[in-house]
Amino acid sequence: MNWFGRPKKEAKTPSAVSSTSRPNGGGGTRTTTANTVVQLRENIATQEKREQHLEKKIEQCVNEAKDKMAKKDKKGALFKLKQKKLYEAEIDKIQNIKMTLETQVMNLESAAQNAETLKAMQIGKNAMTDIRQQTNIERVDDLMDDIKEEMELAEEISNALAQPVDPFMADEDELLAELNELEAEGVEDELLRPTKKADEEISFPQVPTTTMPSIKNATKEEEDELKQLEAELAGL
Repeated sequence: MNWFGRPKKEAKTPSAVSSTSRPNGGGGTRTTTANTVVQLRENIATQEKREQHLEKKIEQCVNEAKDKMAKKDKKGALFKLKQKKLYEAEIDKIQNIKMTLETQVMNLESAAQNAETLKAMQIGKNAMTDIRQQTNIERVDDLMDDIKEEMELAEEISNALAQPVDPFMADEDELLAELNELEAEGVEDELLRPTKKADEEISFPQVPTTTMPSIKNATKEEEDELKQLEAELAGL
């Protein structure tokens, strides 16, 4: 309440969570989340600068307290130590604020990542649904039947092309029958051929009847062998 008796209206500051609770479409959500993360990190940077400034103040208070103690000014040194305690307490608050902001940034980035992941999973699910609708089980069965039919036709064509081209193949049975007839006629002619008569004389070569010619200058032993050969030929 102010001095004039009217309640003071508090300005509503949008928080990091509320800024992302009302997405303005898919792209708007990403933009708002990114902007919120940037604002939080800027606030963290500001808190760090303030913390560094307070640390310098603490160092300054310690130095001034030492100087006052050297001058025997205990009251002034005690005052500087009290200031130092205030600054340290403020640094503790700043560190807690930084931890809260870091936690918000981490949670916000994790939530944004989860949202992107969920969106990607939804897109993948929709794509799978479209594919399944285009390739249902009936279409798969029909396709497999068509493939089997085409393979069978291809096999039949291959077998037809592999058959030998012989113009006499259709008359092969007739040709075999004719060959058997010729073979039977040959056996019959062999059986009907007349055999040789038993009393038919067999001609042999004639044995020479003349005496063997004499050998000139033959020894007595050679003449005896020659006479023996003549006697054997005469007995045949």
